[in-house]
Amino acid sequence: MRMPRTCRAVLAAVGILGAFGPAPALAQNPPGDAEARFSTGLVHLREGRAPLAEEEFKKAIKQDGKNPYFYKGLGQSLAAQRKFKDAADAFRKALELNPYFVDVRNDLGMALILSGKKEEGKKEFLTAFSEATNPTPEISARNLGQAYLEDKNYAEAMHWFRMSIGRNKLYADPYLGMADALVATGRTEEAVVQLESGVKEAPDDPTLLLGLGEALFKAGRFTEARTRLEAAAAKNPGGPYGRRALEILKTLPK
Repeated sequence: MRMPRTCRAVLAAVGILGAFGPAPALAQNPPGDAEARFSTGLVHLREGRAPLAEEEFKKAIKQDGKNPYFYKGLGQSLAAQRKFKDAADAFRKALELNPYFVDVRNDLGMALILSGKKEEGKKEFLTAFSEATNPTPEISARNLGQAYLEDKNYAEAMHWFRMSIGRNKLYADPYLGMADALVATGRTEEAVVQLESGVKEAPDDPTLLLGLGEALFKAGRFTEARTRLEAAAAKNPGGPYGRRALEILKTLPK
């Protein structure tokens, strides 16, 4: 199977889809050791050592408890360990310290949804999307689409996926989400068209190539599916998308 959407959502929550970016708060002269702890925590987080990242972020906060970036980091390290309630508390603290740190709402919304508070999470995504200062509105819209998709509200899901694509045509996830919604409503050929438009915008994205290959396979268009799946395997050799593409290729009719 392609990487489950919930897993992709977790990755978004821990910063793979939502990066820190420039940190103006760090320019306000926090204690040097606190900034060093924060930087070390980011390295641990990005390299998959979430417990060590949590420890470093907590040490940074102990030395400088007024920096929202430290709380965002803590929240992401907790989310990576599936401690979603604690993560939500950390994200709320970041927003308390800086209400204009809008992309934290994406993190908070995801933590709430993954802790079972779906409606609260959706409200955070909608608030984030509506903020003019949001640097990544396409992520907020995609997250809303995914939340509605998991509720099987396909019409609303497709609306938000379209909104996401409209904000950033190079962002793969909303194309994949739209295709999932179309397949779920029996519109496989439309899903193929949607994914083809995504591949046209981002021809080197292995997730889109894999998604298109899978959709073509379901539509019985095996020759075209083989071409796309082989391309996905070549773009992501040894990675999860490449491995999945190879698995499907083994099942294609000769």
